[in-house]
Amino acid sequence: MDAHVIDSTLFRNDYSTEATRKLWSSRSILQSWLDVEAALARAEAAVGMVPEDAAAEITRVADAELYDLDALREEMERTAHPIVPVVRAMTALCEGEAGRWVHWGATTQDITDTGNILLMKGSLDLIEETLAAVTGEVRRLSKEHRDTVMAGRTHGQQALPLTFGFKAAVWLDELKRHAARIAEARPRLLVGQFAGAVGTMASVGEAGPDVQRRMMDDLGLGVPDIVWHASRDRTAEYAFLLALITGSMGHIAREVTILQRSEIAELEEPNPKGKVGSSTMPHKRNPHTSENVGALARLTRAVVVSALDGVVNENERDWTALQSEREFLARLSCHTHAALVQTLHVLEGLSVRSANMRRNLDLTGGMLLSEAVMLALGKTLGRQVAHDVVYDACMKAFETETTMKAALLADPQVAEHFDEAAIDALMDPAGYTGLAGVFVDAVADN
Repeated sequence: MDAHVIDSTLFRNDYSTEATRKLWSSRSILQSWLDVEAALARAEAAVGMVPEDAAAEITRVADAELYDLDALREEMERTAHPIVPVVRAMTALCEGEAGRWVHWGATTQDITDTGNILLMKGSLDLIEETLAAVTGEVRRLSKEHRDTVMAGRTHGQQALPLTFGFKAAVWLDELKRHAARIAEARPRLLVGQFAGAVGTMASVGEAGPDVQRRMMDDLGLGVPDIVWHASRDRTAEYAFLLALITGSMGHIAREVTILQRSEIAELEEPNPKGKVGSSTMPHKRNPHTSENVGALARLTRAVVVSALDGVVNENERDWTALQSEREFLARLSCHTHAALVQTLHVLEGLSVRSANMRRNLDLTGGMLLSEAVMLALGKTLGRQVAHDVVYDACMKAFETETTMKAALLADPQVAEHFDEAAIDALMDPAGYTGLAGVFVDAVADN
């Protein structure tokens, strides 16, 4: 049964990836718990707390393929507990007396929290790898289109010229910050725990810190300074980080969607043969993938609220927060990786319509260069007087459906200082992109 879109036979690849579905599957979650139990037994054997042959046997049975998931689920429902049925099943599979040492000194949350961290680590590996590929494509676009002039837009209106490479370099700088955030967050996030019922290690005594250190070294995780059973800020930071990354994918996708509008037609996501935009309008070339990325960005933003709710916890254990995490961690991780993979697809096959960019520069009849004219005129008339003169010319051009050039030349104050050739030179979009190329070089070459 596939009641959620992540696992839907019909829709799963819009909301997740094969890699993340496998990583967060029930068997993989079980495997993460078994890995933690086995690492615990090996660490305890190393300090003489558990017999070495028992640790070896516990390690042998720490294979999720050996377990019946349906039977475990039924026991979880009967006992209202996630780990007790697993411990009993491990114990039953162990030969000899080894089973008596399973889960020695641990509490359930030691296992489930550390298991979640292992899964989060796997997700971050996938996300980091795909983010690097997305970053590479954006870097390529910024370099290739360093000098491809287009209209910059603010408030949905044409503002000043810039280059598509400059726009892509803004995205690139954003993505580079995410790479830095992942690197900085890993030591804080990827920390397991083994601390016992209320976190004091009373069950294992003075050997506890050594067991925990060995256990985390075995698992490739950091060692906490103190228990974090009731401190869910790590989960919240993970949610924030993934929502930020997915938000940036939504940012890029939104730009593609807007600039693919028929009236603009400056960009277009891949449109391979057979892709259908509408069941009733055969001409449609819809930005389906980009719109889907935008939906994923919205969905991941919503997870942050649940993650923040979990930070407000009660006493030394609050199952309400943990149950919420069990629901949203997989969903969040799947959505984020899917957004990255889909954005990569869009960027790899992105059609950049430079001719249309050039065409659209002329849509306002030269008003895109109003600032350039104003500043040039301001050297003789003063800035504010020049602003008023150019403003009046622009409003006249709007209302009479003429060009700004014609309106300017009709003004004696302008004609006194600039002839037609001078106005033409000022109104060349390629001559007013500022330091766009310099900024592209600075961002794309580092």
